[in-house]
Amino acid sequence: MKKFLIIGLGNIGDKYTETRHNIGFKVLDEIARIKDSSFETLTLGDVATITHKGKKITLLKPSTYMNLSGKAIKYYMNQESIPKEQILVVTDDLNLPFGTLRMKAKGTDGGHNGLKDTQIKLNTPNYPRLRFGISDEFSKGRQVDYVLGEWNKDELKALPERIDKAAAACLSFTHAGLANTMNQFNGK
Repeated sequence: MKKFLIIGLGNIGDKYTETRHNIGFKVLDEIARIKDSSFETLTLGDVATITHKGKKITLLKPSTYMNLSGKAIKYYMNQESIPKEQILVVTDDLNLPFGTLRMKAKGTDGGHNGLKDTQIKLNTPNYPRLRFGISDEFSKGRQVDYVLGEWNKDELKALPERIDKAAAACLSFTHAGLANTMNQFNGK
């Protein structure tokens, strides 16, 4: 059975639960809900295991906090013998309009500390990622407050549908492949 690792980036703790920076956790929570699975706290993160169209998928919400996400990712890649082509990192992106999805096979960290640490720990920028747009509606010098801030009313209304679409993209990645999934979901 082909194995995949889907990682949702975020920060642990109640004060971060509803923040923009935790969209990766929200998307994984939706996948677990769809697949009637639940997370258990294990080494370096909360983990759920699901199957989808004959694939075994490990869902990981690192407990290392955003800036050290790569440590947990590398640990579970090694534990489960999953190559980097079969991982998918789900993260927020300030450079995309709210709710816009962009899956890529590789890329820069774009100033995102979770992606930066992942790149360092994996020793490559070449790993699949799904960026979820959170927009850049903040004034100069307020980026940290913005990403660690909670969703506004309009975003909260649209969020369930956007999370559902992101969860579908993640599952598509495991059975339809990267190129097909990019064609179907990018910019949507």
